[in-house]
Amino acid sequence: MSLSKRLAVLLSALVLAAAAAAATPDPARTRAYIDQAWDTLTRSMDDCASLADPKLDGTPVLYLPAGVPQPDVLTRAVQRCRVDVRTLPAITRLGELDASRLPPGLLYLPQPYVVPGGRFNEMYGWDSYFIVLGLIADHREALARGMVENFLFEVEHYGAVLNANRTYYLTRSQPPFLTAMIRAVLDDPASFKDAGEASAWLARAYPLVLRDYATWTRPEHRAGDTGLARYFDFGAGPVPEMKDASYYRGVIAWALAHPEQDPGYLIAAPEHPDAAEAAQLATRSCDVRASTICLQAWQDGHRLRADFYRGDRAMRESGFDTNFHFGPYAGLTHHYAPVDLNSLLYRYERDLHDFALRLGKVADAQRFEQAAAARKAAIDRYLWQPALGRYCDYDFVARRANPDPYLNTFYPLWAGVASAEQARAVQRQLALFERKGGLSMSTRPSGAQWDEPFGWAPTHWLAIAGLEAYGFHDDARRLAAKFAATVDRGLAADGTIREKYDMVTGSAQVQITAGYSENVIGFGWTNGVYLKLQELLKNARTAVATP
Repeated sequence: MSLSKRLAVLLSALVLAAAAAAATPDPARTRAYIDQAWDTLTRSMDDCASLADPKLDGTPVLYLPAGVPQPDVLTRAVQRCRVDVRTLPAITRLGELDASRLPPGLLYLPQPYVVPGGRFNEMYGWDSYFIVLGLIADHREALARGMVENFLFEVEHYGAVLNANRTYYLTRSQPPFLTAMIRAVLDDPASFKDAGEASAWLARAYPLVLRDYATWTRPEHRAGDTGLARYFDFGAGPVPEMKDASYYRGVIAWALAHPEQDPGYLIAAPEHPDAAEAAQLATRSCDVRASTICLQAWQDGHRLRADFYRGDRAMRESGFDTNFHFGPYAGLTHHYAPVDLNSLLYRYERDLHDFALRLGKVADAQRFEQAAAARKAAIDRYLWQPALGRYCDYDFVARRANPDPYLNTFYPLWAGVASAEQARAVQRQLALFERKGGLSMSTRPSGAQWDEPFGWAPTHWLAIAGLEAYGFHDDARRLAAKFAATVDRGLAADGTIREKYDMVTGSAQVQITAGYSENVIGFGWTNGVYLKLQELLKNARTAVATP
């Protein structure tokens, strides 16, 4: 063999070896990716990348709250980013401003923040809890604290913690993690120079936390007479962040193809209604005169009922978009007192009790202790199903529990609402959900991304942290290792960290047939949870090694 041929063979072997090395799961490589990702996912108001909205087209618009003067940093960015800066009317409560009448735009926040990634180019309500945990684990305390301060700014100026800081999210929140974020920052000694600064920070935050909590006790968020809460969006009709009506036409097509499973989503209606028909549809379905998406949401002689749109909006507040657990395409979400929301609110009330005591507000502490106790009693009455050995979501409209297994049954362990006996029963449910790659959301392969066989970082952390808190250390560590390995495999395969994973294959190769099919790259909450899982595993190894 000639020298040139030998060199060619050697070069080819080196290329193959490099490719094989790159395809080998390596936690160090995942860690390096996350280090870089924090910077690429960080946004601020003087960064033109913050203003882009991949979900919609058009000129960037940035809204300032009423009474907030335009900061110098924004003035300098106006020309550079070619952004249209406007001022909102005063907002005191979630949903009181009809944002559908505004050009869609970004809502101003004073501090830098981390976005999930891809089409999610804004600061999200529940993603950010897991991002904050990761930032603290990665010693980026200032960024974590600034994100919590942004949420307090949202409550003060936009009425509540929002789904995300865009105008079209001014009608809904997301799963309530504000007190958990505050606690994470307070518990980190590097976040403040001393205890006095931490106490002063909490004292400023406390009245805003009360205001956010009040959002979840409004009549619209009550789950009938159960004493529990439900998800609810204060808007009506199709969500305004949709570029077109293809999603809604898909729901109609599915209901027509599965009439035996349709909960009553459809009404017969014309594609091009006249004035009288349009007036009727505004009540029965949605307002075709005010919304192009509503007008286009027609398929084979049918439109969606108004009640479906209410459930669709509530599903988006839940964060579980899309699933078939809360009805097909989750269109019945607003009919449920869900395990996840009420567990989070129990934790919220326990945190408020602790914050009040820390601030010397004894009467407030007693009030929240009573609220938490009342919620626990309602959870035990309506959500705990002893015959099944797990917590189940309760349809308060139909007055029955939903026996369909769902991973939110582990939320009460994270929240601390389960008794030792209940926790042991829930722990025995792991076999329903555990797969090669970690925990699947459900046992039902509906084709939607929040069902079998898909798994997500946030629900992994809540389940694992809950199991760890109740002493199921072996389970917690096994699951932590499984999901971390899935993330490592995904990154080895394509060089990215993703929004979700297939738990059966333990890979990032997902096949979704109902709802959103994209597996977004980034990804903020996966980054954060991965660091927390590695922290848990490292602490476990240290405990074993310590004599």
